[in-house]
Amino acid sequence: MPKTFKPAKPYHDSLITALKDRREAAEYLNAAMQDDDPRVFLMALRNVAEASGMSKVSRRAKLNRESLYKMLSKKGNPEVRSLSALLNALGMELQVKAKAS
Repeated sequence: MPKTFKPAKPYHDSLITALKDRREAAEYLNAAMQDDDPRVFLMALRNVAEASGMSKVSRRAKLNRESLYKMLSKKGNPEVRSLSALLNALGMELQVKAKAS
């Protein structure tokens, strides 16, 4: 008797589940920052915010939820202050380090 095929859990759902772990989310964001296209980081940040709950994150960051979605869209261009508030609401911080020469 053939085994019944169970489709894999959709990638996005698995990603969101994984990003509920703050350490996993931090590594994901760090990897996204390595890309030359800043939209990759914004997409990653949106995924992390989604994993934490957009409404909850917007309240913690003191940002309007609609503004948060707009900020994290493909055409988003967040101010440093908004980015800092969002990262703080996610329990993270932005750091700068010197490149190896």
